[in-house]
Amino acid sequence: MEDGFEIRFYPRATFATIRSTGTNYKQVASSGFRKLADYIFGGNDQNKSIAMTAPVRMEMNEKGSSMSFVMPEKYDISSLPKPKDANVEIKQSEEVYAAVITFGGYANDEKINNYTNKLVALLQKKNIKIIGGFNFLGYNAPFQFLGRKNEIAIPIEWKE
Repeated sequence: MEDGFEIRFYPRATFATIRSTGTNYKQVASSGFRKLADYIFGGNDQNKSIAMTAPVRMEMNEKGSSMSFVMPEKYDISSLPKPKDANVEIKQSEEVYAAVITFGGYANDEKINNYTNKLVALLQKKNIKIIGGFNFLGYNAPFQFLGRKNEIAIPIEWKE
């Protein structure tokens, strides 16, 4: 744990991802979530339910955005059922180190921007090189009111 953030290693993972022209949280959150939920609740070529995992991962920038669900570890790209919705992509991430800052409550664009800017400033202060765009990580179901956890993760150059 550094001053207000931590460095984490994220191993390779398999994701179900939906892309959007939306450029912020509000535009992407519900439509992307519905399409991904349809896939894991049986909207696939095997009509198979896939366990919901946390966090939901969102990447947003001025060119568009994506929302991803991490698939359970027992699956890889070849063993996952094929989505019925052609907009749902199955892809594998690369392993990466990321700086992560945590915040509570319901997420919105203002909080996401504030915490992203705060994390960028902390990384600049420590001369840690940023190597990619930020991800918003949401851990809770919409109906969970208390104890909500959200994170901003930014890929960095890091040597153990």
